[in-house]
Amino acid sequence: MVQVTVKIDYLGKSYQTNVLAKREEEEEEIFRKALEQVEKQWTD
Repeated sequence: MVQVTVKIDYLGKSYQTNVLAKREEEEEEIFRKALEQVEKQWTD
């Protein structure tokens, strides 16, 4: 597992979040996880 720092645009603002991912994980999957994390922070 590696920690990846991802910058995500959500609701017109830019957010930075960390994602734990497997080394062989696709970039699209990492961005999906990052977006889910940011969305969850705003909906909970």
